[in-house]
Amino acid sequence: MNTLIRIALLGLAMLVGSVQAADPLVVTSGTDRATPIAVVPFGWQGGSVLPEDMAEIIGNDLRNSGSFEPIPRQNMISLPTQASEVIYRDWKALGAQYVLVGSIVPAGGRLQVQFALFNVTTEQQVLTGSVGGGVDQLRDMAHHIADQSFEKLTGIKGAFSTRLLYVTAERFAVNNTRYTLQRSDYDGARAVTLLQSREPILSPRFAPDGRRIAYVSFEQKRPRIFIQHIDTGRREQITNFEGLNGAPAWSPEGNRLAFVLSRDGNPEIYVMDLGSRQLRRVTNNASIDTEPFWGKDGQTIYFTSDRGGKPQIYKMNINGGAAERVTFIGNYNANPKLSADEKTLVMVHRQEGFTVFRVAAQDLQRGNLRVLSETSLDESPTVAPNGTMLIYATRQQGRGVLMLVSINGRVRLPLPTAQGEVREPSWSPYLN
Repeated sequence: MNTLIRIALLGLAMLVGSVQAADPLVVTSGTDRATPIAVVPFGWQGGSVLPEDMAEIIGNDLRNSGSFEPIPRQNMISLPTQASEVIYRDWKALGAQYVLVGSIVPAGGRLQVQFALFNVTTEQQVLTGSVGGGVDQLRDMAHHIADQSFEKLTGIKGAFSTRLLYVTAERFAVNNTRYTLQRSDYDGARAVTLLQSREPILSPRFAPDGRRIAYVSFEQKRPRIFIQHIDTGRREQITNFEGLNGAPAWSPEGNRLAFVLSRDGNPEIYVMDLGSRQLRRVTNNASIDTEPFWGKDGQTIYFTSDRGGKPQIYKMNINGGAAERVTFIGNYNANPKLSADEKTLVMVHRQEGFTVFRVAAQDLQRGNLRVLSETSLDESPTVAPNGTMLIYATRQQGRGVLMLVSINGRVRLPLPTAQGEVREPSWSPYLN
């Protein structure tokens, strides 16, 4: 099957059969060193053992960003839990540039966490704070502290308190596959089921408010787009057109949805006002136009098209005008995703002279492109709202899994997810 047709069909072939490379991604190792930081085990003044290790979660968060390298616990000379216990020469000896300490105290059925961050070189406290919650919120509190620390040290808002959508497919027998739409922490922890179906679920996407999702369901034996409210589970069907209905993409303000329809015989991009249900056709070309992604101005759509002979990424104003080609490196570029600052375009990429598809990032200001993945079955990249990390679907030991990579290439690791084939990841916006 032609690769572009596979894209237009939005991965259906991959779901019902063997996986085909439609949008790859990998990260090569960075050359500069991550900043060494010591996240010391938090002190705990309660009796029973806590179900989560907050310091470990914080350290993993900071490492996943690609900006920091946590000091191994077995190398720590001392284990301070408050400012008065920090001995700077211990941490200088280990090469740590920063030290984060904290303590957890039970308080009326809840937990109160105090934390402090220190610059080892200057021997100064750079951040202090507290956060409270129940035992079941230990991960939330840890992600919050990681967010605060990351922003203080880098000037970039942390994205560790965000969420992830993905689809699992468990095949029990021929013609007996269960598809599950899951939501988890960004790192794959605490997954919950939002929807199950015996028919494929594709292209889940968070709304900008983080409270709604759009996705494609085949429950009517044909692809149709639905919106679901996460808190209540209430669903509404948005499209019921002949042919292809797919690739939903929320506008930045969340009141419009871009998607692909083939109701006129050719896959084209349309925009629907969700209040009035008024439909506007954006593209009108004999080529296949698919995979829309909004620019932050709410007027620009990036999309994949083969109008130049091979799949490349274009952009155009939804109110009309000519489409402008964005990608020129490689003979195949598809599935565009922009970083929040719109400086980086992440895509599925194939280099000239190669047959494998990989994920790459293009600097839209300088024009240079960097390949992020190394294998040939990587697809569906999704970008953290702060642009520091990516998650994509790939295969490991014969199974579909999700991989997290830092945009600077220092980190690549598989995420813990449920059984079955895992695919179609989508990162949430900031939720606070």
